Amino acid sequence: MIHLKNKNPKILVVGDLMIDYYLWGKCERISPEAPVQVVDIQSESTTLGGAGNVMNNLLSLGASVYACSAVGDDDIGIELKDILNNSKIDTTMLVVQNGRKTSKKSRVIASHQQVIRFDKESKDDISKESEEKILDLIKKNIAIFDIVLLSDYKKGVLTENLTKEIIKLSRENNKDVLVDPKGDDYSKYKDATIITPNKKEASIASKIDIKDKKSLQEAGEKLKNSLALKACLITLSEDGMALFEDKMTKIDATAKEVYDVTGAGDTVLATLGFAISAGKSMIEAARMANSAAAVVVGKLGSATVTIDEIIEYEGALHHCEINEKIKTFEKIEKTVEEKKKNGKKIVFTNGCFDILHRGHVEYLKLSKKEGDILVVGLNSDASVRRLKGESRPVVCEDDRAYILSALSIVDFVVIFEEDTPYELIKKVKPDVLTKGADYEGKTVVGSDIAKEVKLIKFVDGKSTTQTIQKIKGVE
Repeated sequence: MIHLKNKNPKILVVGDLMIDYYLWGKCERISPEAPVQVVDIQSESTTLGGAGNVMNNLLSLGASVYACSAVGDDDIGIELKDILNNSKIDTTMLVVQNGRKTSKKSRVIASHQQVIRFDKESKDDISKESEEKILDLIKKNIAIFDIVLLSDYKKGVLTENLTKEIIKLSRENNKDVLVDPKGDDYSKYKDATIITPNKKEASIASKIDIKDKKSLQEAGEKLKNSLALKACLITLSEDGMALFEDKMTKIDATAKEVYDVTGAGDTVLATLGFAISAGKSMIEAARMANSAAAVVVGKLGSATVTIDEIIEYEGALHHCEINEKIKTFEKIEKTVEEKKKNGKKIVFTNGCFDILHRGHVEYLKLSKKEGDILVVGLNSDASVRRLKGESRPVVCEDDRAYILSALSIVDFVVIFEEDTPYELIKKVKPDVLTKGADYEGKTVVGSDIAKEVKLIKFVDGKSTTQTIQKIKGVE
């Protein structure tokens, strides 16, 4: 992902712009005038909201952003344009409509909790004149954009006619168009590249109550097919995401802490658009958007995310995943049972794996090819000493288990104390048991339990003993 830091796609965002205004304070008493909190305001802040939050996320990711919308001829509209210009967002495609109220949402936050929100805005469709101006501006500039994002907050900018015309124009110019939709009728989004509704929105639009995997698949496929989309991405809050292309791909949630989900949908749309315009596949972009959403829900208020934050987050997540691969006897038995219920073929192998080298990796890679899930039994330090002598192992069992778990070809690692892994094999009950080719003609421990035994040839000249000798300078 690090190469994305060098990407600077030109992205057009069309949608409902608004200002998010925050009053930050603390509450230590109830008003004597009424049973309400008295908030002692400490500070205030103003930022872009709605489609503007999508733009802020794109800026944080490194894109060049172009704003296209209709705002009112009021003070809030002037303030909004100033914020856009100060943020280095192109405003040459903004249309001013006389008599329209520019949206502003004001929130009072006390001790990290939102106390109240009050809005000032117009919700009616923009005028036909504004529609025509916006469409004309897009026609004149469409060639320069790498991708088009539609951020619909149902405040009147993305009217049915304008939305259809933008999608048609984008497709005619071979531009992907991504939509964060609103409402119960998605027909105006037909022929878009992808839409990103949340679970509730997808349920309403598809008229399918999403309550399990089956209904989720039905809803996603219905939206994708009925709207002639390339893909549909349904966000599922704490359950992650589901991407519908030729098939459904479930992406599990990764958020560690959730402080505020405000703007998470904006982050998903922005990250998805940035990643696709930078050359990522749909599934790669969706996974990146999933991580980005996990970062922003750990922040308070409409938040943005950077490539560095996503990289750091995924790195920390990967660290957790490594530790989660290391199982006890009891846990591996339950884990393997679940995998088998899902039709997975279990492969088991074992060894000391002291000072991991290429020979080990090649052996494990060939073992993994024999099935779907590779479980590695790892001799404990005491077991290695009994087998190899008091000078071994060089690397302790915890470190050996961690290093093995860091390999993508290894699914689970279990440390065992005995000289042989027989008791562990009884727990795993593997479909395939692999062992080194030097066991040709010998009895392989656990062969009476596994359905099949496969002998794998070692890489010549690669062994831990040879490595230790080389370190000691012994020829």
